[in-house]
Amino acid sequence: MFELFKIGFLSFTFLDLIDVVIVTLIFYKLYEIIKGTVASQIFLGLVIVLLLSFLAQAANFRALGWLLKLVSDIWVIAFIVLFQPEIRRLLVLLGRNPLARLLRKQDTKDIAQILTETAFELSQVQHGALIVIIRSAGLRGVVETGEEINAKINKNLIRTIFFPRTPLHDGAMIIKGDQIQAVRCTLPLSATNTYNDYPLGMRHRAGLGITEQADVVSLIVSEETGSISIADNGKLIRGLSKSSLKEYLEKNLLVSESKGVKGIFEYFSKNAK
Repeated sequence: MFELFKIGFLSFTFLDLIDVVIVTLIFYKLYEIIKGTVASQIFLGLVIVLLLSFLAQAANFRALGWLLKLVSDIWVIAFIVLFQPEIRRLLVLLGRNPLARLLRKQDTKDIAQILTETAFELSQVQHGALIVIIRSAGLRGVVETGEEINAKINKNLIRTIFFPRTPLHDGAMIIKGDQIQAVRCTLPLSATNTYNDYPLGMRHRAGLGITEQADVVSLIVSEETGSISIADNGKLIRGLSKSSLKEYLEKNLLVSESKGVKGIFEYFSKNAK
């Protein structure tokens, strides 16, 4: 292989250059995903240790190289254990398959219509609600925290469940296809306390948190204000109108990743009222 330059006994070839560029891109993309979290600080520390370990081995410092390699091995295990949510979110992003959504046969228009009408009827009487709609992978672990009912989506049933005096109103409803899988489910909370300077309550943090870890859409009705919000892919749209909510659900329950979630959010942010 063509040699670019040589530092002492260490030669640097064109193949080495390609190797370094690929590894650099991988580390950069990983840092972009976890940027802004505590994991990012640990990640930078791990990169520094790995770099020092590589330099020590290249310079043939056997004792120092062995010590740094031992520290880096332990650090990698600690990183996986401590920051499992961030790693799980990365795997979810990698595993999302737009073709799987396009091949599914569920009638999203009917589902969007029912959910839109139900959300605005709940909004008018200020009954809080949190509905999670699954797009690809299931949420078996979340479903098991609540009460499984496996009933067909029905407006009156959803309104009854979220009536404040019913024992099942507290927690999240999980919907897959045209079925209500479970109610009164517990969701992971987002670490975000505010969104665009707006303080988030527990219902909004839960709706946002599940979208950070799974390929789902959260429909949130505020009990305090009656406003309707959508959470998707770790982003939040507040104050949706009836028409914009229906349009969003119709287009996004089976949306292709090639269209880009960012573009959809920008469109509906402009049309939210």
